Amino acid sequence: MTLMEAIAARSDELAQKWAELILGTYPKQTQAVWRSNRDQFSNPVGHAILTSTSELMPLLLTWNDAQAVANSLGTLVKIRAVQDFSPAQALSFVFLLKKLLRQEFLPELSARGAVEELLSFETRVDNLATIAFDIYVAARDQVARMRVDEVKRAHTSIVRRANLMQKDVAAQKAE
Repeated sequence: MTLMEAIAARSDELAQKWAELILGTYPKQTQAVWRSNRDQFSNPVGHAILTSTSELMPLLLTWNDAQAVANSLGTLVKIRAVQDFSPAQALSFVFLLKKLLRQEFLPELSARGAVEELLSFETRVDNLATIAFDIYVAARDQVARMRVDEVKRAHTSIVRRANLMQKDVAAQKAE
């Protein structure tokens, strides 16, 4: 059985394990809550992690739809872009897949002398990381633009109020 066949056969299991590794990057209390509750509405982040990993596993196998990969990856990257993570921490979840694949398949592939299959597949994971980086930068840029826009709105509102107050004071003096 080739590595691709083995990954395909265990896709759901690997997606679940990858999701568990991603959950491990969060504080212990958060992990406990998200692991115990997978409901989409009461635990949207935990649900998004599991959904994204489940969608990405078969997409990594076929590797023929960049937009679908970006969409599945984007959900998770955008969540992590607004959380309290450094950029490296936010995107480290991609490389956790490499760790998982090595744990699960390296001994067998080494025994067969087929480690190059794993290295070849890891190239896809590396490419996934570059896509994640692009999505992360775009998400952080959007957050920064939203903050600037909010400051502009607040400033405009303050200036408008100040002008109204100035007119009121001027009108009172004129009386």
